Amino acid sequence: MRTVNVRSPLQRIRRNWELYLIMLLPMLIIFIFSYGPMFGVQIAFKDFRPRDGIWGSPWVGLAHFKDFFSSYQFRRILVNTIGISLYGLIAGFPIPIILAILVNETSNRTFKKSVQLITFAPHFISTVVMTNMILMFISVYGGPINNLIASLGAERIDFIAKPEYFKSIFVWTGIWQGMGYSSIIYIAALSAIDPSLYEAATIDGANKFQKIRHIDLPGIAPTIVILLILNSGSIMNVGFEKIFLMQNNLNISASDVIATYVYRVGLEDAQYSFSAAVGLFNSVINAVLLVIVNQVARKLGETSLW
Repeated sequence: MRTVNVRSPLQRIRRNWELYLIMLLPMLIIFIFSYGPMFGVQIAFKDFRPRDGIWGSPWVGLAHFKDFFSSYQFRRILVNTIGISLYGLIAGFPIPIILAILVNETSNRTFKKSVQLITFAPHFISTVVMTNMILMFISVYGGPINNLIASLGAERIDFIAKPEYFKSIFVWTGIWQGMGYSSIIYIAALSAIDPSLYEAATIDGANKFQKIRHIDLPGIAPTIVILLILNSGSIMNVGFEKIFLMQNNLNISASDVIATYVYRVGLEDAQYSFSAAVGLFNSVINAVLLVIVNQVARKLGETSLW
């Protein structure tokens, strides 16, 4: 009969102390920069006054949340935030997958590398530079898009001043900037597929589309599900910098989202507790969505985050 050697946690730590030492720094970073700031979340339930500090400020409970929900801006910023996020998710999520499959099916190595470089490069352009490029492209006078419209005999359009164009400009320029970088993980997943599957499919007479449908897509399906869950968990997060730089008084009805609203009431109006309550509401909704989508994915298939 074989004896099972059961070590206490302290003995395991002593035996593998090098591994625990390596883990120590990342754990400290997480606790200091991720868990530490959570101490300040309590100001969402207080009437925070800088001179009194967090401990000295009086409790107000859910008053700030009630003020936010009853605000006339609540519906607008919630609709804008969810609308832009869903638009970006629906329009942008399949494009990196399609790009990765097309690159994977390309046999010309030089052409493949060129496509990857061209689509990958925009990711490294800073948000400020990218936003200025966008504003130059759609400028009423001098912008190539409006020059083309004028050359066709139509009237020039001030795109950035019209709320109805804002979401499409924001989403599609974001897709263009990020599709190459986002496709890398799918290209890596495709490269891990067993080549013998393609050989067997060729022998059976399958064409390229049949190989994509029955080999490529099932092969990267777990990766697609995981990324879809992660993207769904950040549905309430819309990039602040780009929206803030594109926002003006004429398009604010379509561009005002939770991130810009928190900046405005928190930093410009110094309503620290109220802005903390809005930010906490945003984070809670994201967490709930992440759990729901993960549970749905686990019930419908075998892939989930936990």
